[in-house]
Amino acid sequence: MALTKKPVTGMKDILPQEMETRDYLIRLIQDTYHSFGFQSMETPCVEHIENLTSRQGGDNEKLIFKILKRGEKLHIDEAKGEADLTEEGLRYDLTVPLARYYAAHANELASPFKSLQIGNVWRADRPQKGRFRQFMQCDIDILGESSNLAEIELILATTALLGKLDFQNFTVCINDRNVLKAMAAYSGFEEKDFDEVFIVLDKMDKIGADGVREELIGLGYEADKVDTYLGLFDGIPEDVTGIHILKEKLGDYFSAELEDRMEGIFSSVEAAKEASFTLKFDPTMVRGQSYYTGTIFEVVMDEFGSSVAGGGRYDKMIGKFTGQDTPACGFSIGFERIVMILMENGYQVPKSSLKKAYLLDKNLSEEALLSVLEQARQDRKEGRIVLVEYRKKNAKFQKEQLKEDGYEEIIDCFR
Repeated sequence: MALTKKPVTGMKDILPQEMETRDYLIRLIQDTYHSFGFQSMETPCVEHIENLTSRQGGDNEKLIFKILKRGEKLHIDEAKGEADLTEEGLRYDLTVPLARYYAAHANELASPFKSLQIGNVWRADRPQKGRFRQFMQCDIDILGESSNLAEIELILATTALLGKLDFQNFTVCINDRNVLKAMAAYSGFEEKDFDEVFIVLDKMDKIGADGVREELIGLGYEADKVDTYLGLFDGIPEDVTGIHILKEKLGDYFSAELEDRMEGIFSSVEAAKEASFTLKFDPTMVRGQSYYTGTIFEVVMDEFGSSVAGGGRYDKMIGKFTGQDTPACGFSIGFERIVMILMENGYQVPKSSLKKAYLLDKNLSEEALLSVLEQARQDRKEGRIVLVEYRKKNAKFQKEQLKEDGYEEIIDCFR
């Protein structure tokens, strides 16, 4: 039977042109985030299944690639359920593994700990354009910092990176889970219903206020509560003024501490930002992960019709490992989406080194070959990228390809 050339469904082979963009992006990410004091770290791609199914990953927990037990541990005939067959899975994000990592190594790490993690994750999702079952994630997190300095640093670092990729006039949307809770409580919803209400609210940009109203009433909520709730969103300014107006409307439901915290994020980021972007207060933004406990944020690029980064505060996750809550906040860029945008828009990776090619005649003497190899060695010492290969029959096409790959100097070697 012939072997299959195509990659597994939902995964892809990466050709050199895209790989050049990916490698450049990874280097830029590392250089930018390291300049903000973030430290690179790594966790295994395989995680304990109980960690992955701890009800912290939202719908992602339905998409886990689970790994069968191996060897003597696997007894398929005796298995009574899934737990008898698997004890590990491929990670679906980098946040849950980071929480386990910090719980295990906190005494060996700086406090607060500013982490940078880049790695592949896996989700058994339905493949479509720009969405794969294996894809790269890139996260920065600050663990052990309870003040809004964590949010400020994360936003500044992420937007600085996007600015270096020539993205301009994008929007950083900001909200807080406590704002969502305050608005729901003021409207008369019970705390046990908050998550269900927020799931519907999260559809506001797709179905509009009327659609949200219809769906909430369809779930059995009283019309007066729903109308009070939706009325809170009417006419709320998208800048820091909107926060103050909500505070006035909601009174004690909206704490002064929350108001000060959010205002501090807006004023500090506006004063210190390096890139050109807009800060937007968006009280309808929910973000689906159930582990968020406070500030949430998302980077939207209207020009490309999508968000390219998101994150928030998750102060309860590490405590599930240690029994003691630890402040934590993170921001993740959509690595694959950014690569796709760059490729589709013809982004050219900046060339820091001259690329030089030596094309060898097939009859080149050994002495001449050694001379070329010595010259190539000297070129590399001087910082050039050097390719040595034999001249093909269709040398014109060969040179055209080399020029497309960025080789600026091509030397024929006939001696």
